[in-house]
Amino acid sequence: MRHSDQASPELAAVEVHGHTRASFMVRGALAAGAVMGASAVGPLVTRAFAASASSDIDILNFALTLEYLETDFYTNKAKTVGLTGEAKKLAAMIAGQEAQHVAALTSAIKAAGGTPVKLPTFVFPVTNQKSFLKLAYVLENTGVGAYNGAGPSLSNPAYLAAAGSIVQIEARHAASIALLTGQKITPSGGFDIPLTKAKVLAAAGPLIKS
Repeated sequence: MRHSDQASPELAAVEVHGHTRASFMVRGALAAGAVMGASAVGPLVTRAFAASASSDIDILNFALTLEYLETDFYTNKAKTVGLTGEAKKLAAMIAGQEAQHVAALTSAIKAAGGTPVKLPTFVFPVTNQKSFLKLAYVLENTGVGAYNGAGPSLSNPAYLAAAGSIVQIEARHAASIALLTGQKITPSGGFDIPLTKAKVLAAAGPLIKS
């Protein structure tokens, strides 16, 4: 598949260096989003968890890895690209909220008797404010799709409620970035676009980084 054929080619260049199952699933979600768009991530994640009979702790660690990624992006990468004005203020606000998500998920995993996944290393393909905001928009919408896909596999109602609370904030982050940059607030309209397993594997598989 040519780079120009991808719906969100910037996602294909995001690197997640880690060897946990959660890191692998995040790489798969980003790869699916790169090829099919952010709306494809939810169905991919739903099928992945349904096929593997994952525990609530596995799902929480997947969410934690996503939050690690977003926190690193808004806290560290934002400092290297020279953000100014409203973009700088928005990134700082989002960074604080993503850090709160990391803390909440870490506490939930420990309370459930699990071990929080280790912080992976991330590489983001952005060099200036324009490319930062473009990737931010795609990452937030991808995160919304990932939470929507993972949520139905949670068995504990308290965890499902917590995930629902977080995904609403992620969606508001996405909408704020969309308004700042003049992009679509709802990229796929009123509903996510369903995707077959075969289509995901054929298109996204080659993009997953080891």
